[in-house]
Amino acid sequence: MITKPMRHRIHSLKHEYDSLRKGKDALLTMIDEVEIAESVYNSNAIENSTLSLEETERILMEQILSRNVSIREVYEAKNLARVMEYKRIRSKDTELSETLMLQFHQMLMGGIDDTIAGRFRQRGEYVRVGTHIAPAPEHVERMMDNLLIDYVSDLESYFLDKIAVFHLGFEYIHPFCDGNGRLGRVIMNYQLLQLGLPRIIIRNSEKEIYYRAFREYEDGASTRTMENIVYLGLLESLHKRLSYLSSEEIIRLSDYISQNHLSAPALTNAARRQTIPAFREKGVWKIGREYEHRK
Repeated sequence: MITKPMRHRIHSLKHEYDSLRKGKDALLTMIDEVEIAESVYNSNAIENSTLSLEETERILMEQILSRNVSIREVYEAKNLARVMEYKRIRSKDTELSETLMLQFHQMLMGGIDDTIAGRFRQRGEYVRVGTHIAPAPEHVERMMDNLLIDYVSDLESYFLDKIAVFHLGFEYIHPFCDGNGRLGRVIMNYQLLQLGLPRIIIRNSEKEIYYRAFREYEDGASTRTMENIVYLGLLESLHKRLSYLSSEEIIRLSDYISQNHLSAPALTNAARRQTIPAFREKGVWKIGREYEHRK
C-alpha cells in the first residue's frame, strides 16, 4: 500500500506539475512524442524483442536498418507506437472499458495475427507465462468484467494502489492469446493519463523486479512490489517533466556528480530511489544543473 509520506510526495509534485504546465501543452506533447520510441523499445524488450533502442527509433522514423530483422518485430514496434499515440488522444474523453481494451488489442496485433486481434481468448486457447498457467478461456470474460467493475467502483483506495492491483489482475488473467504484457502496460498508462498524470516507462533493465511483482502476487496476493514500481516510475516521470517545464539546464547525472565532487554510488542509488529529481532518457540518468544536493 502507498504510504502517507509517499502520497504526500506525489501530491506535492502533481501540484507543481499542474501549476507549471499551464500554457505549455506543446512542450508536454513534444516530450511525449520523443519518449514513444523509448517506451516502445522497453515494452517490447520485456517481451524478448531483439530490437535495440536505436533500431526501434529507426523503424518508427521509417529509416533503413543495418541488419535484417523479422517483419513481426517491425510490426510490433509500429503497432505499439500507434496504440500509444492513440491512447494519449483517447484518454482525454473516453473511460476505460472492455470495448476500448479490445480496440487497443486490435491495433496492437493487427497485421501480426489477425485471427486473434481484438478478441479475448476462446475455448481451447490456453496460455502460460513461465510457470503460471492463465485461467481457462471460459472464465476470461467474467473475470475481466469483475476486474473492471472493481477498479471503477473502488472509490476509497489510493489511485496508485488501484492501478497496481488492476495491472496484476490483468496479467494474471492474461485475457488475450498474445500481447498481454504490452497491452497491460498501455492500459496502466491510460489510467494515469486519465488522472492528468504523465505516463511511465517500465524498463527492460529492471524486468526482474517487475517479474518478481507477479510472482509475489500469485504466491501470496502481495501487491507491494508492483505498487512501488508504479510509484517510482511516476516520480521519475514527474521529475523529468518538471525539469523541462522549469526550463532547467539538463545535464548527465555523471557530470553533475563530477562537478559537485559527490559520491557516484550514493547519487546513483538516490536516483533509483527517486530521492533526488533525476530521470532517465535513453537509459542515461540526468538532472537539472541547478539542483542543490544536501550532503
